[in-house]
Amino acid sequence: MREERRAGWARWGTPEQAKPLPEAVAGLLKQVFEVTPPAPAVTPDAVAVSVPALAEQARAALAAVVGAEHVSTELAARALLASGKSTPDLFHQRTGELPALPAAVVAPADHDQVLAVLAVCAEHRLAVVPLGGGTSVVGGLTPDTGGYLTLDLRRLDRLVAVDPVSRTAVLQAGLPAPRADELLAEHGFTLGHVPQSYEYATIGGFAATRSSGQASAGYGRFDDMVVGMTVATPRGTISTGRAPASAAGPDLRRLFLGSEGAFGVITDVTVRVRPLPAQRRYEGWRFESFTDGAAAARRLAQDGPRPTVLRLSDEVETMLGATGRGRGDGGCLMVVGHEGASVDRAAADTAAVLRECGGQELGTEPGEQWAAHRFDAPYLRDALLDAGAFAETLETAAFWSALPGLYEAVREALFAALPVPSMVLCHISHVYETGASLYFTVVTAYGDEPVARWQRAKAAANDAIIAAGGTISHHHGVGTEHRDWFAQEIGPLGVDVLRAVKRELDPARVLNPGILVP
Repeated sequence: MREERRAGWARWGTPEQAKPLPEAVAGLLKQVFEVTPPAPAVTPDAVAVSVPALAEQARAALAAVVGAEHVSTELAARALLASGKSTPDLFHQRTGELPALPAAVVAPADHDQVLAVLAVCAEHRLAVVPLGGGTSVVGGLTPDTGGYLTLDLRRLDRLVAVDPVSRTAVLQAGLPAPRADELLAEHGFTLGHVPQSYEYATIGGFAATRSSGQASAGYGRFDDMVVGMTVATPRGTISTGRAPASAAGPDLRRLFLGSEGAFGVITDVTVRVRPLPAQRRYEGWRFESFTDGAAAARRLAQDGPRPTVLRLSDEVETMLGATGRGRGDGGCLMVVGHEGASVDRAAADTAAVLRECGGQELGTEPGEQWAAHRFDAPYLRDALLDAGAFAETLETAAFWSALPGLYEAVREALFAALPVPSMVLCHISHVYETGASLYFTVVTAYGDEPVARWQRAKAAANDAIIAAGGTISHHHGVGTEHRDWFAQEIGPLGVDVLRAVKRELDPARVLNPGILVP
């Protein structure tokens, strides 16, 4: 099976990409958390998981579809693709005690091969977990079954077509995001979709999880960009998207966007693209409090002008970031970004609103620093784990009127469930006319049974999110970690509807069982 760039084993990136902790942050860890470095991680070929072997009849049938060289049962290959990149996933990889392990990794080359693989799996009652970049942080790659195979989609990696008149492009599901932008740039276009998982994530993963990128204020969420798609199911193909808009019944795109492989395998998407921006400008602004900054963000989201990037860190996140840079201004940092053919007018109009809202201009340095290091956080998590600190994230969203209460409720739930000392950071990174997201980061010491302790804290935070009127996930997805709270969010009848859809599309229940659908 061919080599593709993927996130590392037991860490987000590879050891060569490791980033050291800023000296001030490392000192803070030792002083406040009294951390101790853990034992080194085991290698992928040393995992301690026993799973049923792939039946020879099933293996032969799969090899007949994709070629024997694209069916791997090697332990290391299976282990590398057996889980995502949440902190519990990394802990399991470090100890070699994975919660699940596929019997094989199968790599189809196109839509027809995906269909044929699903038919084989339905016949042999072999569960299927679709995988692109493997960046799930909510247990989306760990099915509720004892035997399954990983459907590696990275051979579906082409830019199929570009329509410059309509400004759309057809992208295969396994195409890595950076490569997609390279190919689109040759035609003068960009997706404008840059989530923190950008370096490793794939186009199909963006669609299957309803991803939201760091420039969502200007470009929109990924599900807003999708105008059509092709989906392989055990019962056949579904194609959607004949026009830019339609009143011909419910929109089936919305059924598969966010479906996380439970209803079908997305093999390509038709997306809206935008011209490559000629200019980019990122600035920093300081607000006295998170409340003041959120009010300014709401003003821009509702009344304009709408920047391309709009992020607001709370006091703790601002302080920790300032510590890492060797400075500290207090208050809350807002990063505002503009991209387009010309950005001067938009930047000036935005600045006028932010000044009126009490913002203090910090110039381009904080914004450019953010842009230069926008993908660093997962690598710094690796460094924290190496040092003996536990770091994990969770996110939600709510209407503006509910956002302050949601912010306080989640913080209180986390502090009540976590040991002392712990740090809880938060930022707003996606805004809408009606509301915004909240993205929390937790840092504490390993302690005893760190995964179990985090699961208790995460459950408490999830309870608080539902009680405070937030959604259980804004862009990470449901997976297994949010499944029970997702059921509360949509209610019993909503659950019954999803179960009915799954029964119709996947009667043998081979598609990512236990994911999304309770």
